[in-house]
Amino acid sequence: MLTSIPDLLKVITPNQRRIDAAQAKIELEQNKGLLIDVREPAEHATKAAIGAINIPRGLLEMKLMEIEKDAARPIYLHCASGARATLGAEALTRVGYENVSVITCDANQICSVF
Repeated sequence: MLTSIPDLLKVITPNQRRIDAAQAKIELEQNKGLLIDVREPAEHATKAAIGAINIPRGLLEMKLMEIEKDAARPIYLHCASGARATLGAEALTRVGYENVSVITCDANQICSVF
């Protein structure tokens, strides 16, 4: 039986750390974490958060493992709705990243904060 994305998100969301953009900005300034935009390149190009690295959700685990070898470095994921960021956080946790957070606001909000 197939699981719908909304049903899957209900299962994995409680296991992910979720913070708003204002909190993410404070933490990023303090801990030198990585801000990752998991939207597609065309979406990222229209309005990107300052300092965000664009790694589309479909490439996230593979590309991030090339960029960041430290499993403990804080990673902050954002997208337009939070769904791709949540799925991405679950996948990164599964491959061993220990400090992954989902930013819970939309791209316009995060861009105005960063």
